[in-house]
Amino acid sequence: MLRAVARPRQWQKPWVCSTCLSRAAAPTRVPPRRLFTTSPKPAALPGPSYPTFIPATQAPQRKDDYVLRSIFDRPDFWRDFSTIPGSYHVGLFRNAYLKTPDGFISFAQVSLRRARAIVVKVMAAATVAEYRLIVRQLDQLSDVLCRVLDMADFVRAAHPSRTMQSRASECWEMLYQYMNELNTMTGLHDQLARAMADPKVTMVWSEEEKAVADVLRLEFTKSAVNLPQKARDRFVQLSSEISTVGSEFVQETEPDQPTLVLPSNDLLGMDPTHARKLTRGSKVYLPTMSGEASMALRSVHSADARKLIYYASRTASQKSVEKLEYLMKLRAELARLSGFESYGHLALRDRMMAKSPAAVDKFLRAVAQTNRPRVQQELADMLKEKRNVDPSAKTVEPWDKEYYSELVRRPLQNTARRPAGDLLMPYLSLGSVMQGLSRLFTDLYGIRFVPRQPLTGETWHPDVRRIDVMSDEEGHVAILYCDLFHREDKLPNPAHFTLRCSREIDETEMADVWDLSQREPSMAGLFRNPASAANDGMAYSKHGSRIKQLPTIALICDFPDPARDGSDQPALLSFYELETLFHEMGHAIHSILARTSFQTVSGTRCATDLAELPSTLMEYFASDPGVVHSFARHYQTDEPVPLGILKNKILQARRFEGSETENQIILSMLDQALHTTPSAGGNLPGDIDPTDSTAVYHHIQATVGCCPPDPRGTRWQGFFGHLYGYGSTYYSYLFDRVLAQRVWEVVFQSGHRRAVVTREKGERLRQGLLKWGGGRDPWRCLADVLQDERLAGGGEEAMALVGSWWSVRS
Repeated sequence: MLRAVARPRQWQKPWVCSTCLSRAAAPTRVPPRRLFTTSPKPAALPGPSYPTFIPATQAPQRKDDYVLRSIFDRPDFWRDFSTIPGSYHVGLFRNAYLKTPDGFISFAQVSLRRARAIVVKVMAAATVAEYRLIVRQLDQLSDVLCRVLDMADFVRAAHPSRTMQSRASECWEMLYQYMNELNTMTGLHDQLARAMADPKVTMVWSEEEKAVADVLRLEFTKSAVNLPQKARDRFVQLSSEISTVGSEFVQETEPDQPTLVLPSNDLLGMDPTHARKLTRGSKVYLPTMSGEASMALRSVHSADARKLIYYASRTASQKSVEKLEYLMKLRAELARLSGFESYGHLALRDRMMAKSPAAVDKFLRAVAQTNRPRVQQELADMLKEKRNVDPSAKTVEPWDKEYYSELVRRPLQNTARRPAGDLLMPYLSLGSVMQGLSRLFTDLYGIRFVPRQPLTGETWHPDVRRIDVMSDEEGHVAILYCDLFHREDKLPNPAHFTLRCSREIDETEMADVWDLSQREPSMAGLFRNPASAANDGMAYSKHGSRIKQLPTIALICDFPDPARDGSDQPALLSFYELETLFHEMGHAIHSILARTSFQTVSGTRCATDLAELPSTLMEYFASDPGVVHSFARHYQTDEPVPLGILKNKILQARRFEGSETENQIILSMLDQALHTTPSAGGNLPGDIDPTDSTAVYHHIQATVGCCPPDPRGTRWQGFFGHLYGYGSTYYSYLFDRVLAQRVWEVVFQSGHRRAVVTREKGERLRQGLLKWGGGRDPWRCLADVLQDERLAGGGEEAMALVGSWWSVRS
């Protein structure tokens, strides 16, 4: 029932997107003004002059715009800004319980009491009036638990304090166990079913409420709630074992050969600085799974050396492969126990647009057919480059691709020795990019970023910046915590976390929690009023009599921090890092704008294969020369970025998009094949053992792609950690790439070319899709945004239609 935390996480958002991970994969009064201090005046601060062009912002907002850039670009400014003398400890995220590590235990225990009281109410429902409240009560139940689970999941992964991590883990285990009990509680399922079957009940439910009811009913079905007790016990056992085995598969994945030992001459062509770090005597010791190994494949001249590196980096240990295949076996049993043909059928019923493996297959094959000519051209370009070195060359080998791709890209660089990315970076300080994002969102959606001083204990590290998201129409609508700089003890992968979702809180709930706070010793003196108690002390918004939780979001990135080395230069982003930040901010904007009344369908809690659309669409803004040129300024001179540098870098980044797309198709098909066979047959020939993941992977590579397949003896699938976190849904990233491209072309590139960013276009996306979260049929949302009724009914033909839209950008 509580889907928000039921999906396993690769290292940790109810889930983490494949893009986020492959880049190394959510109340209503504003807190009293006395909690904030006045921002320093810009005129009193030394430093370079900043641009005066501030599109779509009003004069009173210029100060916030200036401060936003300064808190990221100037360490001295941030130190002064974030220092609040005499500030009292407010608790992590301003959660009143989280002032100490043991406060997490109190938070969990109080939440369990609240959850059990809600269960009693639901089970006691007997009248039409009481049944009408069941969906709202079950959503409240989910929110009470997810508040703890989502925060605990983040803290145990991202907080620097081991003690805080330990307490968060205890709380997570405590509430996750209770959540699993609820998911198999027949009484809750039966009460929901009675409510949904009574027209007198459903006639007063909103569209959003009905969507929540459907989601909850499906969660019960997936949890085998209708099965006998023995089968339900086995279901819980299997779920636990899958979680354990899956985590081990991700965390303990290892190569068959951890280190390659090569003669130092074999690395000729690689950056000498990096090569020297790996050299001892006349030998080079190259870690197989490392950035240096990837760099060597792009730069080493010796084909024999590249071949050795390729084999080693594409061959997982037998232990890793066996762990993967055992995971597939457990999932197949779980699906059969739940009454599904395969795990793929089970997973795709869970708020997915595709609904079935057959629909996914139609989509992937449509994309593959559209993409094939571009891949063939890219291979021809690589072969032409290879023939400049070896005139007799007939094919491009697997270990040649990265090397000759790099040579083909070279004309797009301003010089062979200085890549265009290096020329672009001085124009992309982190502060200027954050400033540009705020202006972009103002122009599109009427919201802006306002920096706020974090109070004592509010953040998990002094590097973390707090930003309030302010709306022209609604005031304070969200809180954004940005932890964007590299630290040794920090998670390396960029990610978006919804720590708390949007949800409407009614007066009955506030009264119940306030009454509990007067009786519960651990809550004594924590809250000043019922609304504060119902929000755990965190921020909320109030419009008339409506109280809403403010979505609370954490963004994690891993950008270099020159200040750690004593430099006063701001953090400068590469084009790749620019795309990363825009992508993660796309997830955040989805959580911010989908301020629904129910947390079950809030923000990114939508169809999983739609959740990547807002974030992937933001990458199109990041690669639009006009958009980037509007904010990219040299960090020293304040000059705008030359368009030639910008356009060259964008072309360089897209140069082999066809080959990259083919790889995504193959990985998506592998994910489908492993999760739909052997129980569902899949699309494998009879001579392929469907339980042999190596044979399945090599067969798909050889029959689907144009690029040279991995040689026999390799076992790359043993490194594919997304097979755990995205079981049978990995196609979602590619699906949303196609949708994002379509939305960009139809909505934002339509009309006058220079009018990509307008409020009218932003509102079309917001009103048609973003504001709904998961509270409306996603196919209906897409049909409205794209104004294409062929999509409205969904199904296999709609999936194939989407696949036919793909085109590689030139």
